[in-house]
Amino acid sequence: MTSSAMTRILRLCAVAGLAISAHWAVPAWAAGAMATGGLTSQPIGHYDFCKSRPGECNIRPADLAPARMTDGLWRRLVSVSARVNAAVKPMSDLDNYGKDEVWTYPDNGYGDCEDYVLEKRRELYRMGMSLADLLITVVRKPDGEGHSVLTVRTDRGDYVLDNLTDKVKAWDATGYRFLKRQAIDNTGRWVSIRDGQAVLVGSVQ
Repeated sequence: MTSSAMTRILRLCAVAGLAISAHWAVPAWAAGAMATGGLTSQPIGHYDFCKSRPGECNIRPADLAPARMTDGLWRRLVSVSARVNAAVKPMSDLDNYGKDEVWTYPDNGYGDCEDYVLEKRRELYRMGMSLADLLITVVRKPDGEGHSVLTVRTDRGDYVLDNLTDKVKAWDATGYRFLKRQAIDNTGRWVSIRDGQAVLVGSVQ
């Protein structure tokens, strides 16, 4: 092998290595935290979820400080999001359960956006993260359709885990309009996100 060919191979390997490390590295520019408002209505799917699992909806985390962003946490977020996205097959609630707005864990291997969120939240909670930093969030997509994602609060800003992409993004880099999310101090309450619009998914007062 000539020296020039070896140089080209080494250069390609270096570029590939940089691409891989960039995928796992903590982003250099983090988002700020979302500006939340007061208490707001609870999505009907979460209301029914809480009726069937009341123990999950009256948790008041003691530590309300955002999670400390580290290389390890970033890798965990990327890994869990991609793994759940690959493991769960998309299916509407109507096809899966015969009715709309069923929020549940995708233990049968199928689910819609809320089910992906619940599973990612469950896995990260089992890994030691506080529920104050793992918040179910309702957004509006650019096409106007309602959607749910998991917001992860960190000291470097709020990040989003989404079943529509394996990339973990800063919340203000998603292109979504953020409407409401769980309160950080009570898993059964929801707060508005400032400048949000009327939510598209069903809700109860």
